[in-house]
Amino acid sequence: MKTSMSLVTKHVRTALTASAAVSMLASLNVQAQQSEEAAEDIEQIAIVGTRGAPRSVGDSPVPVDIISSEEFQNQGATDMVSMMQTVVPSFNVNDQPINDASTLVRPANLRGMASDHTLVLVNGKRRHRSAVITFLGGGLSDGAQGPDISVIPSSALKQVEVLRDGAAAQYGSDAIAGVVNFVLKDNDEGGMFEARYGSYYEGDGDLMQVSGNIGLPLSDNGFINLSAEYRTSDPTSRSVQRDDAAALIAGGNTFVEEPAQIWGSPEIKDDIKIFANLGLELSDNAEAYAFGNYATREVEGGFYYRHPHTRSGVYDGGTNEDGEQLLLVGDLTGDMSGNCPTDIVVGDNVLDNPRYVSEVANNPDCFSFNEMFPGGFTPKFGGTVTDMSLVFGTRGELANEIGYDISLNLGQNEIEFAISNTINPSLGPDTPTSFKPGTYTQSEQTLDIDLTKPIDIGLNDPLYLAGGFQYRHESYESIAGDIASYEIGPLASQGFGIGSNGFPGLSNKSQNDASRHNIAFYLDAEMYLTDDFLIAGAVRYEDYSDFGTTTKGKVSARYQLTESIALRGAYSTGFKAPTIGQSNVRNVTTAFGAGGKLEDQATLPPTDPISVQKGGTELTPEESESISFGVVAEFENGLFVTADYYHIEVTDRISTTSAIALTEDDIAALLAQGVSDASSFSAVKYFTNDFDTTTEGVDIVANYSQEMFGGDTKYSLAYNWTSTTVDDASDNITPDRIRMLEDNLPPVRWSFTANHTNGDWRLLGRVNYYGSIFEDHLDSSLPIDKVGSELSVDVEVGYHVNDNLQLVVGAKNALDEYPDRNVAYDSEVAGAKYPVTSPLGINGGFYYVRGIYTF
Repeated sequence: MKTSMSLVTKHVRTALTASAAVSMLASLNVQAQQSEEAAEDIEQIAIVGTRGAPRSVGDSPVPVDIISSEEFQNQGATDMVSMMQTVVPSFNVNDQPINDASTLVRPANLRGMASDHTLVLVNGKRRHRSAVITFLGGGLSDGAQGPDISVIPSSALKQVEVLRDGAAAQYGSDAIAGVVNFVLKDNDEGGMFEARYGSYYEGDGDLMQVSGNIGLPLSDNGFINLSAEYRTSDPTSRSVQRDDAAALIAGGNTFVEEPAQIWGSPEIKDDIKIFANLGLELSDNAEAYAFGNYATREVEGGFYYRHPHTRSGVYDGGTNEDGEQLLLVGDLTGDMSGNCPTDIVVGDNVLDNPRYVSEVANNPDCFSFNEMFPGGFTPKFGGTVTDMSLVFGTRGELANEIGYDISLNLGQNEIEFAISNTINPSLGPDTPTSFKPGTYTQSEQTLDIDLTKPIDIGLNDPLYLAGGFQYRHESYESIAGDIASYEIGPLASQGFGIGSNGFPGLSNKSQNDASRHNIAFYLDAEMYLTDDFLIAGAVRYEDYSDFGTTTKGKVSARYQLTESIALRGAYSTGFKAPTIGQSNVRNVTTAFGAGGKLEDQATLPPTDPISVQKGGTELTPEESESISFGVVAEFENGLFVTADYYHIEVTDRISTTSAIALTEDDIAALLAQGVSDASSFSAVKYFTNDFDTTTEGVDIVANYSQEMFGGDTKYSLAYNWTSTTVDDASDNITPDRIRMLEDNLPPVRWSFTANHTNGDWRLLGRVNYYGSIFEDHLDSSLPIDKVGSELSVDVEVGYHVNDNLQLVVGAKNALDEYPDRNVAYDSEVAGAKYPVTSPLGINGGFYYVRGIYTF
């Protein structure tokens, strides 16, 4: 037993080594009856990881899921975020149809925490953050800045490991909810090619995807494994006509679109993903490795409708003494000699007003944007995401069984925003209608030195020690947009807005390049006190250049109570450092204010004078305490069950404040700072340590296999209950925002999957359940108390034509279920047919066909 345990530990360390991954995964206690079987066990744990083995690794003192590449392939979702939601019980994400930068990189939540509370690794190495900050994250993820896992193609994956426990003491910042480790394929031969087509039952959202993987030898002692994916996806629309747009049409305005505003999934253009994984054996005790990626995708989605009578800074000329809406008219003469009217009443349709026709539309000295966009306009917002990384290093074993792993990790994520079908109102008729309003870039460089050593202390198994050092440098750069996106045009002094409407450009005065560095030292230890009792501990010290030092720890244990049942538990402290982006970003976006009024809201650094005046201070780390305990049961009939309770307390959580109205004095102060478009702002937000929360929950995972109908059937149940309570909050956070934090994720979510294989045929069925949630519709104090509960069904049928070719047809949400209709606000506010944060999604059923060729 000691021999096979040593082999497994060594292999796991080699395949998944990273400071904490080494110590955590080394605790896998593989029971082998014979030394010949040990190699098979090694393969199963370190390489295969299918549900033929337990889904949650039962010998670990904390819950770990191992998800095979096959599980990612056997589903209708194609985006990695949605794939993870399907296979991990406490992983949640929604569609984000119109939600600023969240449309480009959707925030996902593990165990009810924000998207940047989960640490992401690739081959055991820390993954860099996305440049996208979630300015509008549905409450829970507001202000979060996590990695973009959508750049990882499923064709590149050997398996995915999900550590569902606090692990900041092992990994460092961000691992409050847990850790997700994507393990890349390392075959030196063979490969696959897949083509997929799908569409929603509604007839939109057509998806086309091709992907492939190939393994090649690198001399006689190494491998090169290459993966690529190309995907496009058409937009969807689940909209109804807005009441205000319908009134315009009824008033005779024939230029209004039907519907005026689109709610649905964005268009994905040219989504390209490339991954490479290389390894080379240098000697019997050493190897070199490298892996990296390049990815780019263009995303374009909907935005909010600009009404041709009432949009401020574009059409809105105020009201007269009788309260009638007036038209905003600009004088183009330069010396205000055009005598342009300022008292034209718009009525039901200003286009029919004789004064508008004669004094504005047919007057070369006067101008209204009704001449350019007579039915109003709806901007299209999106951008291009570019992601790249390179990791290289060497690992092996020195004398006296000292293992080492030294690596350098380089990563960068860039988002270049784009907005079209809009204007810079201050430029009048000379405005372009497409803009590049700015670029944000997140860059990270990490050096890791990890050492391991088993020490014989006279017990059945050695004491395993791991220690190491990490240096990390990160920067966040904001680059100005094109000049027209922030230019102050000649009509600015006449009440017309400044900058590209909907997402004003970042000016050259506001661009910035901020950076910081940190160092870390860690020590892990674990051992079997007896054959049945495993204990482990970790401590980590970090020193950040911007906020100082922190020290965190963790203890965990597992006890084999009977031959079939084991108990496990852990206690840890953790932290999440404020990101460089959160401390320095400037941004302006269009969002609904209180009561459903559309307004421009500026996000400023917390140390900006205006933020300080409103209560802003320098950001400090979030602190956490986490407790988990559970039971693992493995019965002789093959039934495997894990049940784990978790309790996470987080203090000083970082988020954006709710929108704070700006006064005239505030705007004047911003103008004095050189923020030239400040006169267009209605409200300001900033990042702050805003509130404390307690999150608790239960994860249950069960697996069972049996022979039936002449074939094999595998059953899987994944259940999660999560509850979050806001314990303390500042005055900057509204009651509706608190409810979003507590109730915007389903309290109960489960899925039950049956996968039957019989000869050349395979049939999969999955039932998904989502508990009801609360939605503050469009973050505008328009509450929807109960969204859900909802059931959906996924089905898939596969047939092996021959040894190489498999054909698959399937449907996600096969019964075409939708959330409850948004009857309260669907047409009244913005035309959203369904609650936009529904965990079920808003698009309905999706069918697909796949062809997979393996070689």
